[in-house]
Amino acid sequence: MSSVIELKNISKQFKTQMAVDNVSFEIEQGSIVGLVGPNGAGKTTIMKMVGGLAIPTTGEISIFGETSENGLCHSRSRMCFMIETPYAKQNLTARQNVEKQRIQRGIPDKKRTDEVLKLVGLENAGKKEVKKFSLGMKQRLGIAMALLTKPEVMILDEPVNGLDPQGIVEIRNMLLKLNKEEHITIVISSHLLSELSLLCTDYLFINKGQIIKKISAPDLEKECRQYLHLHTDNDEMAVAILADKLGIGKIDAGKKDEIRIGERMDEARLISKTLSDNGVIPVEMFIKEVTLEKYYMDLVGEEYVEYN
Repeated sequence: MSSVIELKNISKQFKTQMAVDNVSFEIEQGSIVGLVGPNGAGKTTIMKMVGGLAIPTTGEISIFGETSENGLCHSRSRMCFMIETPYAKQNLTARQNVEKQRIQRGIPDKKRTDEVLKLVGLENAGKKEVKKFSLGMKQRLGIAMALLTKPEVMILDEPVNGLDPQGIVEIRNMLLKLNKEEHITIVISSHLLSELSLLCTDYLFINKGQIIKKISAPDLEKECRQYLHLHTDNDEMAVAILADKLGIGKIDAGKKDEIRIGERMDEARLISKTLSDNGVIPVEMFIKEVTLEKYYMDLVGEEYVEYN
């Protein structure tokens, strides 16, 4: 896949504060990328620089291969952004708000208003005024207005913040639909890690203005699971014995002093006996589980974690 956004050594300094510190990453076409980090980590500043709302102190931004000022301006027309709370006239209906935006943006296709309302599930909102909308409906309306220009990339800053469980599910299903059916690449920031795990294909963990981890959804799933922790006096030999004698294939020995066994976790006694019978002494053995939240806290440090 080709990258639609690339940041190279981007930094942003506000007086004496380094909000973003030498950040580099790529966003691949068709992906859903989650920006994960506590408040003040630099997520919104990164999004604003991608959107042209803030100028990097140093570094280079490439969007659809364009890096010049004019080129970036043209490339951003192929994107949509919802970084601040979406604005809508409170005394107008969803359709009236979207139609007003369509006219202001000079979009000639009158059918586009109904198209975007259907995409976000507001086609039956009728004469209900926005001031009577739930927070989830307001978020969907903001996304509908952002979709008017048929964007190829969406940048969304905390779109599920403050929503009730039903609203969160509605937004998630809508974004998955837009990604799959409209082929829109999505960059989304959120504190709701369990929710991002149901949505994203890739993750960028950010803390104190720096990218501290880039990981794909399959690799993160491998990190966040229950497993049998094993440490022996000869871990290399232990792996070979478990594979040869017991046929255990789900073994990860990539970390020092730890073998992670992802199967037959209820057979700890047999595993211990097999190792001992073959000259390897188990030192530690217990069931361990790494939740997404625990993984996150280990990355950024528990003192920096904030919960909604």
